[in-house]
Amino acid sequence: MPNVQLDTFTALSVALTGFSAFHLRGTGLVEIYARHLADRIGADAFDRLLETFAGIDAIADAGERKRAIRHSMLSDPCLGPPVRSLLKLWYVGVWHALPPEWHDRFGGALDDVDTVPCAASYTEGLLWPAIGTNPAGVKAQGYAMWARPPRIPNPNQEI
Repeated sequence: MPNVQLDTFTALSVALTGFSAFHLRGTGLVEIYARHLADRIGADAFDRLLETFAGIDAIADAGERKRAIRHSMLSDPCLGPPVRSLLKLWYVGVWHALPPEWHDRFGGALDDVDTVPCAASYTEGLLWPAIGTNPAGVKAQGYAMWARPPRIPNPNQEI
């Protein structure tokens, strides 16, 4: 996949998740998720998704960018379902298959099913840092973790 596409995909993922490009690249999943998305929705829809976001990303005002993402991507019948599945993929590490009606109308992979793209999807899911913990049974909790009460995240704090 060309670097330009990966950079645009990363910027899209940053806008959707609220996590930095540094954090997303640190998961090691950017290229895996970009390929997974492209394979599921097809090259034409993938290119349209990236082109649409590139236009939105050029908007200087952050509030306008958010509105444009909601209007031009999430509300779009072609782009909305893949964008929502991508967002879920980043947070919980599971690709949720697109509805059969989407595939009937827009194409994409015939074998699109709910799947975990790779083993790191679970351990690197954004859910864990968002709630301030590590995935159970995979990453150590840290020295003296049980000596202190649980940290309750501030719901008003930006990630």
